[in-house]
Amino acid sequence: MTTKTALITGANKGIGFEIARLLAERGVTAIVGARDEERGRVAAERLGQPFVPIDVRDEESVRSAAKWIEDEYGSLDILVNNAGIAVPQDDIRPSATPAATLRETYETNVFGVVTVTNAMLPLLRRSPAGRIVNMSSELGSISLALDPDTPFYAHNLLAYNSSKTALNMVTVCYAKELAGTPIKVNAANPGYCATDLNGHTGPRTPEQGAAVAVRLATLDADGPTGAYLQDDGSVGW
Repeated sequence: MTTKTALITGANKGIGFEIARLLAERGVTAIVGARDEERGRVAAERLGQPFVPIDVRDEESVRSAAKWIEDEYGSLDILVNNAGIAVPQDDIRPSATPAATLRETYETNVFGVVTVTNAMLPLLRRSPAGRIVNMSSELGSISLALDPDTPFYAHNLLAYNSSKTALNMVTVCYAKELAGTPIKVNAANPGYCATDLNGHTGPRTPEQGAAVAVRLATLDADGPTGAYLQDDGSVGW
């Protein structure tokens, strides 16, 4: 049986590291993708998995990573677009958020996902069952953001929240293009996990947050595509 191959961006720590670890435990070759080469190599060594340097904001870096995967493996079965940022702000009000903060956030959380997906798609098309998982957030849900009875109503973060909303639509657009092919594209909500992104304030562990991504990365042929999912089912758009 041929071993499946996965690329996980931002996999040197946090949820990305746990996604790579859990996939590796399932016999998948989990390629650790990271912008920081030293940290990425250390993480890959800990996991006993390969490493490829990839800065999702840099098209040349992404192309180089795709070429390396092609040369080493010939194809790609799973892409997990996990790399993401939240730019710190002293004043988080939308009216106090500079447009430059949105540009910086979108460069990784949205444009980076598009850059990586487009570069890896030819390799995913060679897989008999390609899977793309985009790591979203419940903060990208418009329905939750408008519901004062949810805890998400108070988290009015213009740059981060809107970047995840945009990512959800990116997910849907790719799913529609790839409908009728073996490739499935879904958005995963890991929940509020303790990571560097939030100063380790989340109540969930990175391993718990990784579980939904691993499930979507290993879907059977009858699994969903174009969905926005968490541990217990769908998230409202």
